[in-house]
Amino acid sequence: MQKPLAGLSRRNLVRELTAGVTLLAIAIPLNIGYAQIAGLPPTAGLYALILPTVVYALVVSSRQVVASPDAAAAALVASSIGGLAVAGSADYASLAMAQAILCGVMFLALAAFRLGFLANFLSKPILVGFVGGLALDILVSQVAKMLGISIDSGGEFVDKVVGLVTGLGSASLISLAISAVSVAILLVGRRVLSAVPWALVVLVLATVIVAIADLGDAGVAVLGEVPAGPPVLTWPVIDWSMWLVLVPSAMALTLVATGEGLLVSRAYGEKRGYPTNPNRDLLAFGLGNLAAGASASFAVGSSTSRTAAMDQAGSRTQLPSLVLAAGTLLLLLFGTALLADIPSPAIGAIVAVAILPLLGIREFIALWRVDRFEFLVGATCFLVTLFVGAIPGILVSFVLALVNLAKRAANPAIDVLESTGEPTESLLEEAPSGAVTAPGVVVIRLAAPLFFANSSVFADAVKRAVRNADAAGHGPVRHVVVDMEAVTDIDVTGAESFEAVLAWLTRERIDLGFSRVRPGARARLVGLGLLGDRAVYETNRAAIAALAGPSAD
Repeated sequence: MQKPLAGLSRRNLVRELTAGVTLLAIAIPLNIGYAQIAGLPPTAGLYALILPTVVYALVVSSRQVVASPDAAAAALVASSIGGLAVAGSADYASLAMAQAILCGVMFLALAAFRLGFLANFLSKPILVGFVGGLALDILVSQVAKMLGISIDSGGEFVDKVVGLVTGLGSASLISLAISAVSVAILLVGRRVLSAVPWALVVLVLATVIVAIADLGDAGVAVLGEVPAGPPVLTWPVIDWSMWLVLVPSAMALTLVATGEGLLVSRAYGEKRGYPTNPNRDLLAFGLGNLAAGASASFAVGSSTSRTAAMDQAGSRTQLPSLVLAAGTLLLLLFGTALLADIPSPAIGAIVAVAILPLLGIREFIALWRVDRFEFLVGATCFLVTLFVGAIPGILVSFVLALVNLAKRAANPAIDVLESTGEPTESLLEEAPSGAVTAPGVVVIRLAAPLFFANSSVFADAVKRAVRNADAAGHGPVRHVVVDMEAVTDIDVTGAESFEAVLAWLTRERIDLGFSRVRPGARARLVGLGLLGDRAVYETNRAAIAALAGPSAD
């Protein structure tokens, strides 16, 4: 089992500590903003950086992935709990804690039963659409904050847009100026000196200006008093029926965090040459979320942006996460007074710039160019998430994933092979040439399991191969051989299609044989009655070559 803080040595200690300071500068302003998105007090975002971060860092197999709430998770928390309690209330906070605990239990179940593969159903188009819909919903709320307009951040997307547009007349010019300068510093600074924690620079400058000019009295919204002190271990006390209500949203949070977290972990492990263990990563997410729920925070997952920042800073261990936890604890103990005058427009600008990449504009353009169906999947998920809700969005995501899977499985590659074993034409093309493997012999390769979704396609392809060969003037086909190398399984419906093909070939006085049958598929063929007495012969590559000779007929 990998030791905690694997990869740490005396040689890289200073570099890792420096990276931890950078992570602290990045994470604090973002987590304050994410807590506000979720409808929770700033302390909920800061508490997530202490106990959950420490637990995750000491358990996870990845040396670089940073655990934290992110914008998408915060939006999902707000959308799922907003209709159950008033944002900012004690009941609301209790529901967010319970939701994190449910996420923790689900992560632990995924780890125990090794079910991390379920996250594979969240393909890239689905993740792009789902996260993009959440990001646009967040962006509207942050734009309102940047303009000093008050809207219901927990409302529906259309209501938020209407509130933003109708409230433009009451926009604060001072708030707009703070936001514009903040965005400019963030965007330009990132291009000029990417290593500088510009979010912290913006936060400090804006806070100093607001405090000196007393802009809070001029109408600029500020963060306000932040309670001092470390997180206290607690447990949400809610009715059991509310636990059940939170299950769907917790499931959505868990699946999205699993898909993104395991992908990021594997990517950086391969990039930097160290092993990762998906089930251990799921265990770390589970324990981290239990810690979040027990310390007045909300659901945590992986932070792609912060992980990338740590990679660029040269970090290759989890020590920066421990530095982050220690620094946040010191801030809560001795420095909360520094947070009171942080202007909300600056927080809105920081969060808005951070979530812009999550809109997935480049990804959608790439999908449009590469695969229109994948683009449609992502766009549908985006629209459902945006206009109907996050939970329907994740449900639609899974339905679309299954539809996409069925679509591809129903149209497998079915080819006529040359005598060398290479494909010469696809039987799914509209105008095949009528190729044969050898005079009187057609070898057909099905590159997929034969089951109910593609059985009729396969049967039609065999008949089409025979008819096209005759029509192309290659002479009558006397032998059809099915290359079974890629057929790993056959279900009952697939067996029925084989029977129908065999009956048709018998009427046409054509022999049916099988080549390169896998042991598992052979057992299925025998069990289903397609080998032995039911088949004329079983052949292999040598037999195919013999059939191609003068005595083939």
